Amino acid sequence: MLIRPRRNRKSSVIRDMVQETQLSAANFIFPLFIIDGNNLQTEVASMPGIYRYSIDRLLHEVETCMNLGLRAFDLFPNIDESRKDKYATESYREGSLYLRAISEVKRHFPEACIITDVAMDPYSSDGHDGLVEKGEILNDETLAILAKMALAHAQAGADIVAPSDMMDGRIGYIRNVLDENGFANVSLMSYTAKYASAFYGPFRDALNSAPKHGDKKTYQMNPANQREALIEAELDTQEGADFLMVKPALAYLDIIKLLKDNFDLPIAAYNVSGEYAMIKASARNGWLDEQRATMEVLTGIRRAGATAILTYHAKEVLAKKWL
Repeated sequence: MLIRPRRNRKSSVIRDMVQETQLSAANFIFPLFIIDGNNLQTEVASMPGIYRYSIDRLLHEVETCMNLGLRAFDLFPNIDESRKDKYATESYREGSLYLRAISEVKRHFPEACIITDVAMDPYSSDGHDGLVEKGEILNDETLAILAKMALAHAQAGADIVAPSDMMDGRIGYIRNVLDENGFANVSLMSYTAKYASAFYGPFRDALNSAPKHGDKKTYQMNPANQREALIEAELDTQEGADFLMVKPALAYLDIIKLLKDNFDLPIAAYNVSGEYAMIKASARNGWLDEQRATMEVLTGIRRAGATAILTYHAKEVLAKKWL
């Protein structure tokens, strides 16, 4: 046999030398959950090791992460029911929990990259990503609300705003509003291919943001569809997106690769709460080696073409030096 591929696997030095996919802290975005109050840190029951933080504790967590080499953070608010309404006005109210959190993190850590979530569901009394009228999620009427939200985030100091709502036309609408108000340098990370997935359950527990009625299938994508993602990506690219995101990641590696192969923009992937919870639960039951399983999943997402990976594993991977 003249050709023996195993020769390039015979030692750790050679395996490292020929490794095709590289994964580093620079590829990670760490999602963080925020709650109102002081000196609060409450664990999300369905996401072991992940917490909701009051702003003072959030600052300590960001500092810890920065010392580990994490530099990008995506913030998500847990809003009290009493502050939710039909039009999600809390999302852009001056002095709100979320806007204060953005401002405080950027004030203390100006070198951190802060990404914000643009969608109505955390603030909506209906729990949907769009405005609801007579049971219908309205598209065009939602855009102005999303733009107000995105502008408020930019004014608070966000580096990247990330519309996760899946309303048609929202990237162009938000881009125009940001530009007209002097925020041409604020980036847009579009949730381009966000699927109506069963893997979001723990996240909705963390934020108490599940729909009060119905589901999200009229705006989130059908998990059976692949080429539809090309349509969404083409529209987002034309409308001014700076990143294209696929969510979830693990069950949609083909979509990550599809977008990577067809578009020149950086591809982000969200390794979502249910994917995280599966590994944690399996490891706690002794069914999986947690380190190996975690690194295999993250490497697979990177290998598929993701430049940026939003993952709840990020801090632990760096703290335990798994890279």
